[in-house]
Amino acid sequence: MSEAKSVRVAVVQAAATPFDRDAAVDKVCEMTAQAAEQGARLVLFPEAYVGGYPWGLSFGTVVGGRSEAGRRVWERYWSAAVDVPGPEVARMSEAAEAAGVHLCVGVIERDSTYSGGTLFCTLLYIGPDGSLLGKHRKLKPTAAERLIWGEGDGSTLTTVEAEYGTVGGLICWENYMPLARMAMYGKGVEIYLAPTADARERWQATLQHISLEGRCFVLGCNQYAHRDMYPEDLEMREELESWPEVLSRGGSAIYGPLGELLAGPLWEQEGTLIADLDMSAIARSKFDFDVTGHYARPDVFKLEVDESSRSPVQ
Repeated sequence: MSEAKSVRVAVVQAAATPFDRDAAVDKVCEMTAQAAEQGARLVLFPEAYVGGYPWGLSFGTVVGGRSEAGRRVWERYWSAAVDVPGPEVARMSEAAEAAGVHLCVGVIERDSTYSGGTLFCTLLYIGPDGSLLGKHRKLKPTAAERLIWGEGDGSTLTTVEAEYGTVGGLICWENYMPLARMAMYGKGVEIYLAPTADARERWQATLQHISLEGRCFVLGCNQYAHRDMYPEDLEMREELESWPEVLSRGGSAIYGPLGELLAGPLWEQEGTLIADLDMSAIARSKFDFDVTGHYARPDVFKLEVDESSRSPVQ
């Protein structure tokens, strides 16, 4: 456990820029600098921020069929994704180095290892020296997300050691997976990142539960998205007409290791939440509950985690 007493963190509820990768990267660089000016040393952006979370789109898919228009929309979405590493990651790395912060950003990653045709919902970890420290690929896309994203494997259950503590986390509904959470607790996560696209008020209960269960700080981060943020020339844009004008009202928040709300939730606007985390509170919180310590029963329960990379060709 880190000896650092306090660290200031920032959760950025950025306005969506769907299908506009460059605008999203510009926003990341700009708002990272602003957070650093407020003293933040760790900055978190939402799930799928660079590349976009495509609320309301079907990509022309129904059970048993696909449409050519849907394939063209997906091609446009694929074209707006990022390579890791790649020029967009390099720009964000420069921003992190200039600001001197750990920068964690949700991106749509274009697989460059094998076929290049699969997209992943990925969380990047960039260090204050600009180095790419690691990434986490979402293990299980939810519902219709499975039409557009592949599944990550155990090799990207990433944690990062910072001078103020261990940073790691899961993306959106991965946080409903008890074994995935336990795997992260087993890595000693002290600052737990939970970027999401879930703007329901009940999501706050999930963030609070993780903080109580893991006895860690939890940073929840979502986008603020309107229908009119989509490109006017987007094919199949008419699908959005049946959706509310506000596609995601946000709900970003920061919780302490005893479930206390430290900042937010932030609703109905773009903005940045700032909180000072008293890292010594983690030890105090584990006095009566330690999920991987005195409250564990390894004589009864055992979790095995396969962290190997799963190549399709051996």
